[in-house]
Amino acid sequence: QVQLVESGGGSVQAGGSLRLSCAASGLAFSTHAMGWFRQAQGKEREFVAWISNRGVTTYYVDSVKGRFTISRDNAKNTVYLQMNSLKPEDTAVYYCAAAKRFPPTTKVNEYDYWGQGTQVTVSS
Repeated sequence: QVQLVESGGGSVQAGGSLRLSCAASGLAFSTHAMGWFRQAQGKEREFVAWISNRGVTTYYVDSVKGRFTISRDNAKNTVYLQMNSLKPEDTAVYYCAAAKRFPPTTKVNEYDYWGQGTQVTVSS
């Protein structure tokens, strides 16, 4: 049984930082690209970042470039999202997802497994 478990969410003031983690089990982690998505209240789930299976390549949505960094540790079956200079518009539930495909994708429906999400709230 595949499980993705996010942690690290919380409430911060604008300009602050958070580091999200996503621990994976039940899958061959190093063969899967990993992505982070977010969903604000009343909005559709949107792509934030992906990282290739060995961590060589990353890609970000324009709105987080230069502020967020995705990384992974295949020895720990964990993917991270370091979020700096947070803005109120970053407030959302953040989800990690796994996709056994190359190249990685920004599309929600092309990911095979999802975590339950972790809330990030940024106040002004």
